Amino acid sequence: MARQKAIFVERRSYRRRRMIDGLRLLPFVGLFLWFVPLLWTDAGPDGVSTADAIIFIFGIWVSLVAATAFLTRRALGEDDNPPTGDL
Repeated sequence: MARQKAIFVERRSYRRRRMIDGLRLLPFVGLFLWFVPLLWTDAGPDGVSTADAIIFIFGIWVSLVAATAFLTRRALGEDDNPPTGDL
């Protein structure tokens, strides 16, 4: 009789895969957020200034860098057997 595959995945490998999925999704989220200033109205009494739009874009950029660093560390830090320094 053939052994059946397990239905459930281990918690660590599941979380690692979801973090990798999040890393794959970040460029698309960033692209969408970078296009948000195009939807804003022109500068004026009720509009958003160009300086505010540039601050928003750089804020998104910094947030994407921080999110990528965080998710990468979490995804790589959950290995059961970290590499050793032996050559």
